[in-house]
Amino acid sequence: MTFDVAQLVEQGWPFVGAAVGAYGTAVLTRTADEGATATVSLGQRVLQRLWRREESRPYLRRAVQGVADDPEDTEAQAGLRAEIRRLLREDDELARDLAELLPTPVRPNESYVASGQGAVTARVNHGVISTGGDVTVER
Repeated sequence: MTFDVAQLVEQGWPFVGAAVGAYGTAVLTRTADEGATATVSLGQRVLQRLWRREESRPYLRRAVQGVADDPEDTEAQAGLRAEIRRLLREDDELARDLAELLPTPVRPNESYVASGQGAVTARVNHGVISTGGDVTVER
């Protein structure tokens, strides 16, 4: 399966940027931090998966260092995104792994139709959806 590498990089960037902003270059080797937000934690997992590719470590470290030194530097951010793109283009398995790690992107023009009695549609749901007339929900 071929992946849209540019889309993977853009989809993963908010997580990677947050992780580098939180931990700097230590994000590459740091153990999981239970206090990290979900965003930072996912970014850390993405970068550590890239880090496993030993031959790419010097390039990845340099790119991460640039963002860690100045998280607002758009050129450093572009450099890290370019390095991640290069790594994903060179390694289909790596691209597949990252695609599995990242959440499915929300497509703004995507819509769903639910029809019929009690039908429900939800793009994201973190709670209970009940359409019954006599329902008890317990936690």
